[in-house]
Amino acid sequence: MDTYPSRVKELGVSRILKAAVTSSTAPSGNDTVGQAVRELIAEVRSRGDEAVRELSARFDGWEPESFRLSDERLAEIIGTLDPQVIEDIKTVQANVRRFAEAQRESMAEIEIETAPGVFLGHRHVPIQSVGAYIPGGRYPLTASAHMTIVTAKAAGVPRVVACTPPIRGEIPAATVAAMHLAGADEIYILGGVQAIAAMSVGTETVSPVDMLAGPGNAYVAEAKRQLFGEVGIDLFAGPTEILIVADDAADPFVVAVDLLSQAEHGPDSPAVLVTTSERVADEVQRHIGDILPGLQTGDIAGQAWRDHGQILLADDLEEAYDIADGFAFEHVQILTENPREALDKMHVYGALFLGEGTCVSYGDKVIGTNHVLPTRGAARYTGGLWVGMYLRTATYQEVRDPKSSADLGVLCGRAARIELFEGHARSGDVRAAKYAGATLPWTDHFETVRA
Repeated sequence: MDTYPSRVKELGVSRILKAAVTSSTAPSGNDTVGQAVRELIAEVRSRGDEAVRELSARFDGWEPESFRLSDERLAEIIGTLDPQVIEDIKTVQANVRRFAEAQRESMAEIEIETAPGVFLGHRHVPIQSVGAYIPGGRYPLTASAHMTIVTAKAAGVPRVVACTPPIRGEIPAATVAAMHLAGADEIYILGGVQAIAAMSVGTETVSPVDMLAGPGNAYVAEAKRQLFGEVGIDLFAGPTEILIVADDAADPFVVAVDLLSQAEHGPDSPAVLVTTSERVADEVQRHIGDILPGLQTGDIAGQAWRDHGQILLADDLEEAYDIADGFAFEHVQILTENPREALDKMHVYGALFLGEGTCVSYGDKVIGTNHVLPTRGAARYTGGLWVGMYLRTATYQEVRDPKSSADLGVLCGRAARIELFEGHARSGDVRAAKYAGATLPWTDHFETVRA
């Protein structure tokens, strides 16, 4: 499921109006990127702050006195922004927070009595520290601050460390404002593998976190992959994906605009149209050709569409939904006469966008659902980042009734000895003896105590 063209063959799609030219494949971890990242992490692990400073200077030309922004410096940076920018950030973050808090409230903590005096329960315990990576690079992705930090705080994470790289030697003020307003406890102008490593393994000035969240380039994604296990991560990231399911009721111009909106993420971002209408398919291709020359990001979007764009024809919507499920894409947009039927018909996707009134860009930037979503077929087994990813569901148990404890002790003794775990069995034996007077053939302790 790693190459997008191969999925078309696997799904048996016979009518292909536009095929992808090349494949996007998942990183193996054994290539030159993997080796380079391994060496960089080792440098930070062995030399701490010194290595972080050297790597930041090498890759970003950035070597400030302190990578961490003080409260005074934060206020100064945020003060340079247009008040409308601040207001818009607050509005979007309120949308994200409202949805994340509703998700949190839906996660009930339980306690049940399974036998007299036997209580079992679970609680949702926040992860204690999270590192949020907010990319810079080609675009200053302020929205990633909303998605990673606001959601973590809604979950109750007490410490959120946030890193973002400088952009062409400058501090990205809007991103910093978004990180601060989202509730980040520590903000560092630091990017790349050195940021991921510093947050994960720790340095003299950066205490390590328990989990990493947020997207990044191939090196950042590989660093997260290599450090997974030592820390938790949200998702393995790949190129942004969009698939649109459309019938004859769809507006081809809207379809074309929406496909290109995601293709501009990067030259390897696949954009796929599955439609039941040959007319829609033909007009979409024409509109894309007309739109690209005037699109500021047309060089990137054009390459993505040329190399990874696909248009597939389905006999009916049932087949279209099956094809879409087979792709297991990050974003699936439904532009049909009855879009809500996809909620029942489709099963494998990162997020659904129903009807012409919404679009993937709303999810990316403003509407309130999280935009950190599974790519490269990972939607087959996981959803996207949400408040629950920042919580550990931990169980507890308590036996208050002596008779119930004795009964469990007898059962435990038998069950454990089936598996040849004598020590486990004896933990049950002693409770059967202490609470119900059972005889213990392996000790006279309780007879001595009772005497």
